[in-house]
Amino acid sequence: MRGTHILALSGGVGGAKLADGLMQAVGDGQLSVAVNTGDDFSHLGLHISPDIDTALYTLAGLANPATGWGRRDETWTFMAALEQLGGETWFRLGDGDLATHVERTRRLAAGEPLSAIVDDFVRRLGIAAAIVPMSDQPLRTRVHSDEGVFDFQDYFVRLQCRPVTRSIEFVGADKASPCPALLQALADPALGAIVICPSNPYLSIAPILAVPGLREALRAAGVPVVAVSPLVGGAAVKGPTAKIMAELGIPVSADEIARHYGELLDGFVLDVRDAALRARIAQPVHVTDTLMLTPADRVRVAGETLDFARRLRALR
Repeated sequence: MRGTHILALSGGVGGAKLADGLMQAVGDGQLSVAVNTGDDFSHLGLHISPDIDTALYTLAGLANPATGWGRRDETWTFMAALEQLGGETWFRLGDGDLATHVERTRRLAAGEPLSAIVDDFVRRLGIAAAIVPMSDQPLRTRVHSDEGVFDFQDYFVRLQCRPVTRSIEFVGADKASPCPALLQALADPALGAIVICPSNPYLSIAPILAVPGLREALRAAGVPVVAVSPLVGGAAVKGPTAKIMAELGIPVSADEIARHYGELLDGFVLDVRDAALRARIAQPVHVTDTLMLTPADRVRVAGETLDFARRLRALR
């Protein structure tokens, strides 16, 4: 699907990998990546945007290949000095990563919207795609568990996802609105497809879809909406997707994720290890190896996803 505009919805590491593949696969086309900001939080007086930064570092070729998040070749002088002073160290901020948070916090305090700051970071890092926060207003994911109610990063990083999830809340959703650049992408006549990346549907994509009017705008765009399954052989490659599903009483199965997205979808990309589930998915299905272990894997999965979307569009 060359020469068109592709919009991707993404959370953290898994989503950023596919977004990186899409950036290569669009050729002379355009890619916009709408990223979850429900994970954003204030820490050590700084505004931290974990999923935005994972997208920035991954698409700039700066991500730590061992973790998928943070910067490669990072140093940790700041964290060592903070620990010596008795400061909070449960959320690790490398020295290079720290510069991103400091500059973002400074510019937010000066009145710049998050989307403008991210757009400038994209330009300065030489990224050949647009990275767009889902909203410039705060919308925060909060996990209700058997041990209490936690902001997402407390649950995810400090508590290592140990509490049993009972429900998930998106605080501030009623006051949020889609980022203007996201609405512009949806209104672009060159828009060819919308891809929901293999990010956690309940913790990463759900906050995006919770922004008022956005789900309706995605459908109104009039292009195929295709989701890539975050499950491989019935398990999550990274993160707590399977754990969350089980704790919420949802069968840990790719067809349940397709059912979760429901009428939003026109097609679903299913991992070959889950091919037996194909008949249980209402939407058209493309089966492939969705595991992205190498940069070449990212481009392959992205290319197949775009070809699938092109075929769906031809049937309209």
